[in-house]
Amino acid sequence: MKKRTFQGGRDASRVFVDDQLEDAGVVAFDFDGTLTVRDSFTAFLKWRVSGPRYALGMVRLLPAAIAYLGHRNRGRIKAAAVREFLKGLTRNQLEAQARAFAEAEAPRLLRPDAVQAWRRWRQRRAKLVIVSASPDIVVAPFARGLGADALIATDLAYDRDDRVTGGFMGHNCRGPEKVRRLRAMFGEDLRLMAAYGDTSGDREMLQIAEDPGYRVFKERP
Repeated sequence: MKKRTFQGGRDASRVFVDDQLEDAGVVAFDFDGTLTVRDSFTAFLKWRVSGPRYALGMVRLLPAAIAYLGHRNRGRIKAAAVREFLKGLTRNQLEAQARAFAEAEAPRLLRPDAVQAWRRWRQRRAKLVIVSASPDIVVAPFARGLGADALIATDLAYDRDDRVTGGFMGHNCRGPEKVRRLRAMFGEDLRLMAAYGDTSGDREMLQIAEDPGYRVFKERP
């Protein structure tokens, strides 16, 4: 059996290192809307804080939603949601909740045809990486379950007591940031064999891929 270890990386990246994996190039998958049928972060927030508490939180986010119409900065509205629903949680609490969420919801979130494509690339021994704007701590359990070689995502910030502050470490992992982070992890000579995405936030990543796939996965669980 191959040995697989988990390492933390710079710039909010997480690497799953398989020491027997051949260097057959990199294949990048966006997560929300590409591997999944909907936004995983929003689904996670609703799953862990349901009912009146969730509804009240969404009401409190209305000013941030209105402000978004002006600045169009997805990172800012995401940070507002983190402050509203997650601020003060410890890293351990959040990791445990993210694992429970993935175990419960993966069958209803993951697109069957996307998972099939993932497995085909695995058979070709490509390095498979998830590149997502969602918080890495939420996506990590899914990445582990799929056997990803790497996860690049937005990293939440924590205070000295390891509690969520409501901010990010680094930039929101979207648009050009996805390409920058891929090259930071795999080198400037990165060979991106294929990339899959579904929004304008994936455009730059798709542009550097030899085989770009835009909204190619359609199946629902």
